[in-house]
Amino acid sequence: MPRQLLLCSSSKAGDSSYLAPVIPQLRQHVAPPCSLLFVPFAGVGMSYDDYTAKVAAALQPEGYQVRGLHRETDPAQALAGADAILVGGGNTFHLLAQLQQRDLVQAIQHAVQQEVPYIGWSAGANIAGLSIRTTNDMPIVEPASFDALALVPFQLNPHYTDYQPPGFHGETRDQRLSEFMALAPETPVLAIREGTALRVTDDHMQLIGDVDGCVFHQGSKATLPCNTDISSWLGSK
Repeated sequence: MPRQLLLCSSSKAGDSSYLAPVIPQLRQHVAPPCSLLFVPFAGVGMSYDDYTAKVAAALQPEGYQVRGLHRETDPAQALAGADAILVGGGNTFHLLAQLQQRDLVQAIQHAVQQEVPYIGWSAGANIAGLSIRTTNDMPIVEPASFDALALVPFQLNPHYTDYQPPGFHGETRDQRLSEFMALAPETPVLAIREGTALRVTDDHMQLIGDVDGCVFHQGSKATLPCNTDISSWLGSK
């Protein structure tokens, strides 16, 4: 299956500057100079213009030009002709709802099938999976469906952590993902930690970074090793 995906867990890692963990991975995925078509619809606390400007400020010094999809007169045509598609983080429910309302889900899928590179972080990575049922976000809006882009045949959980603060009595991330696994045991969930990313080239996949992720599947939690071939998960149903 033709696809060039970079699915980043986060825009920051630790005390890094904005997009610092994404930039080295982006440079390997889509070499500058390059024009990036930015999808800002996960942004809720700022305007789409401001969100696009924030991303541009971080990436233009690296040799990338950034323009916002919301400013295109024909968004579907812009996606089809883009050098690369960049999808930012924020609220996953809002992002998916906006893509559905603007009739852009199939347009992104088609562009990716035509080998337009796709780069997303946080919510932008989450929607690359089968559905958004394993997002960490609040459902501040109700999409028409939880079905996502299905660019990969599994669920994603960006920002994954198994840290439990002392005195915390709410459900942990592992408990939440185990609840999903109890109801959908055949559907893998790939949980990736901040600062890491899944790179997919056609039918090959690798977790890039310095720390392993986890896979929740068929009632078990297993290690998702970084910097090794994990392409077998692309064959999952």
